[in-house]
Amino acid sequence: MNEISINGRKIGREHKPYIIAEVSANHNGSVERALETIEMAARCGADAVKIQSYTADTMTIDCDSEDFQIRDGLWSGYKLYDLYQQAHTPFEWHEAMFAKAKELGVTIFSTPFDETAVDLLESLDAPAYKIASFEMTDLPLIKRVAQTSKPMIISTGMANLDEITDAVKVAREGGCGELVLLHCISGYPSPVDQANLATISDIEKRFDCVVGLSDHTLGTAVSVAAIPLGASLIEKHVTLSRSEKGPDSEFSLEPNELKALCEDTGSAWDAIGKAGYERKPVEEASVKFRRSIYFVKDLKAGDVITEKDVRRIRPGYGLAPKYMEDVLGKRVTKDVARGTATAWGLLND
Repeated sequence: MNEISINGRKIGREHKPYIIAEVSANHNGSVERALETIEMAARCGADAVKIQSYTADTMTIDCDSEDFQIRDGLWSGYKLYDLYQQAHTPFEWHEAMFAKAKELGVTIFSTPFDETAVDLLESLDAPAYKIASFEMTDLPLIKRVAQTSKPMIISTGMANLDEITDAVKVAREGGCGELVLLHCISGYPSPVDQANLATISDIEKRFDCVVGLSDHTLGTAVSVAAIPLGASLIEKHVTLSRSEKGPDSEFSLEPNELKALCEDTGSAWDAIGKAGYERKPVEEASVKFRRSIYFVKDLKAGDVITEKDVRRIRPGYGLAPKYMEDVLGKRVTKDVARGTATAWGLLND
């Protein structure tokens, strides 16, 4: 069974789901808010907090031409450079954010968007790396991250099978020994009817790795549903409050929702168990309330049992209902009172 480990926490089908709280741009330009979000995620039970490491200049160029304008979707009306300038997590915040997470005992790592970000994160001893869906085809970046020999999580949003195959090949050949692939739909938010969670188990079979879900649907239902399909890791964007509008707030979880996600995915995992038909301990007390065969009339020793003398009723201390035909026509060996459970010792031919 595939598994990886991040900061000593094992991740795989044999372990409770690993929950990543993605801060992304929901700091809204405030380092204090970023630190508060880390505190919130830790308090709600997330296993890890993830941030994004880029600047507007490492992401794109400041250009007004049509190619660089966003005309639809959640960020319609933005120029790419302006969006990233607003949304980025400044490099100079990273040390404080890593320190805060360490203080709280929650894992923190990041999504680097170019090699300078990898260098920064290496200087902070990041325990793992995430490759964003939009960068999944940036094979030189994947190769650089693989060279750190740390666990790598790759989102597969928008990618076809060939592109995923290429990314996995570069990661593994580059030195990545612990790989997670996240099924992902890159819509912000994503419609539930396009979540296509059946892909999770297919990814696991094709690429023989730990799999998970980067979930951009609203709410937590899709994430919980992913657990029995094989998702060992769930990533969701989080915010202190959607009312404080930000670039990613619309599809982010508030604290009570993140807490529910952590609890409900754990419950879903607990519920999977293993295939089997043995009686569970909790069922033992219920067995006595099954139906069984009881005498429903007083009988004298030697009387022949007829259909009027016995019934299949609750509780279950008598002979099982399947023996009804065997009981009928037998004689009772001693006097029996109405309400007596049948037993083979009370019957003879």
